[in-house]
Amino acid sequence: MIATLLKHARRSKNSIMTTQNSTSPSTRTAAIIGAGQTGVTAALGLLDAGFDVTIYSDRDQRSLRNDVPATGTALEFGETQQAEVALGLDPYTSRAPRHSGLSVRIAGAENAELIAFDGNFDGYVGVAVDTRLKADERLTAFQERGGKFVVEQVTPETLDRIAAANALTLVATGRGGLSDLFAIDPVRSVYDAPQRKLLTVTVTGLGFDEGVFAHRSPAGGAHSGFSILAEQGEGWWGPYLHKDAGPSWAFLGWARPGSDWESRFAAADSAESALGIVKDLYRDYIDWDLPEVLATEVIGEDPHSWLKGAVRPVVRAGVGRTASGHVVGSLGDTSVAYDPIAGQGAQSGLIQAQRLVAAAAVHDGAFDEEWLTGQYSAFLAARSDAANKVTRLFLSDPEFADIGGQFFATAAVDPRFASALVGLLHRPQPFLGVDSVEAAGAYIAQVTGEDPAALLARFAPAGRFERSTFAPALV
Repeated sequence: MIATLLKHARRSKNSIMTTQNSTSPSTRTAAIIGAGQTGVTAALGLLDAGFDVTIYSDRDQRSLRNDVPATGTALEFGETQQAEVALGLDPYTSRAPRHSGLSVRIAGAENAELIAFDGNFDGYVGVAVDTRLKADERLTAFQERGGKFVVEQVTPETLDRIAAANALTLVATGRGGLSDLFAIDPVRSVYDAPQRKLLTVTVTGLGFDEGVFAHRSPAGGAHSGFSILAEQGEGWWGPYLHKDAGPSWAFLGWARPGSDWESRFAAADSAESALGIVKDLYRDYIDWDLPEVLATEVIGEDPHSWLKGAVRPVVRAGVGRTASGHVVGSLGDTSVAYDPIAGQGAQSGLIQAQRLVAAAAVHDGAFDEEWLTGQYSAFLAARSDAANKVTRLFLSDPEFADIGGQFFATAAVDPRFASALVGLLHRPQPFLGVDSVEAAGAYIAQVTGEDPAALLARFAPAGRFERSTFAPALV
């Protein structure tokens, strides 16, 4: 592992060991702008690789943990967990409640109940961890190992000074107009506006045993639940590790523009109101899950356990220049902003961070535009292009309507393909080459070993989804 191979003892003239994991003097310096989980992960990796690293943030550590909401549910699967392990970091699979599959329900026009399937995660698990918790713990480790943390609002002007003083500077925040330093890629950025309005809230009140969401899956609370309503939007419930409450549940909803859901989401102004909106939403539209939803409670000690907003999916350049011409690299959401519907944002950022650390650790030259461009191009090819395409599939992008219909209908017929379809959230690369119904059929045949037309011929609409009989809520 990188962390194991490249750690050295930090020495000074007095030969004082500062920490167990301290590093040797290095002429290579790095600056990370932004103290979210991606920025702190990259900083900790570079520190362990022998760099002198400084993190810049506009908030102090206490404020980062307690005064802001989590930036989404940050659901991660096997490939991302492997990237964290490669950096010597805790992937939280032993601490967070585990996702072992995804249960899907799809309703069409006038809420007709059409498709139901349950996909098991094959050879990996998912964990959703509060980004504030992960960033806080890694920031503590970073400082204990000798990293520098500076509380300062970085502007394009101050970034110029920082980049001049460091061999490698990475921007992992869009605050203060910093994202404008990285040009939008017009080919990869296919949307000119957000595709959904978002609402999320974290709650307690539910366990994770087989009796929770038992109507959806034999695995019960070990499977997250995803519901798609063609005329309104999408809703997701999944196990979560909250920074204060510990094992809990998170809701994330997507409202289509102009929908009733969009109007409802806009009214949220607190955790209590957000959860009330979600309960009414399930009462009116997704009653098959209502008993579990009614059993949930807000996390009183965290007034920031909810969030509403919108994300325009956009891909930016991997390299920018400051006013004086110093080269800086983009990282995480600054590089690629995903709609969270397919869970690719946190995963993509952490994989990008691990790849950059691995490459920087063995690089013997300047971290110039050529090097940064090469690393970013490799990242796009290895992960981001496929992740963006899978996100568009789950957003019901019209370009993939026929493919999506074939995929989801087949998943309802064949459990093997159901697992492969939800597996695209873990490893999206297989979808990169699927550009036609014929290619979709070839992928289905590859997964199942059966004729795709024959599988589709066995599909029949669900008619009516099984309803929850979750006893605690019904009492």
